[in-house]
Amino acid sequence: MISCTEFIPLYSEFFKFIESKGGHDAVVRYWEYISDYSIGDKTNPNSLISFVEKYGFEGTWKYWSHTLTEEACDVLRIYDPVNKTCYSHMRHCPSKGMLLEMKHLEPYYDYCGHCGLIYSRVLEKYGIM
Repeated sequence: MISCTEFIPLYSEFFKFIESKGGHDAVVRYWEYISDYSIGDKTNPNSLISFVEKYGFEGTWKYWSHTLTEEACDVLRIYDPVNKTCYSHMRHCPSKGMLLEMKHLEPYYDYCGHCGLIYSRVLEKYGIM
């Protein structure tokens, strides 16, 4: 198992490699695969889809409460369970921040694109978006 400090630059470099072989569409297909077989894996009790299936809309709040804390993000979050709304504004992403501080590599230009795609793909299946 590799640590997140090793995984973040590896992920960025992997996106560049995939794009060099098949263009940005190939990167998007990889993100879709990650969404379907990791974030959307019902057999994984820690996946987003498992939280949504177990807790409904509240599962999104529970999932990101754990995930964003683990990643040490600077994020403003507002949750209204009555109206089923959740708002998040990330003020600082530690992953992207780490990449920007590295002198020996250039971050993949669309590094942040994976978050929006992999999560929305799962949530849209449940009408949460």
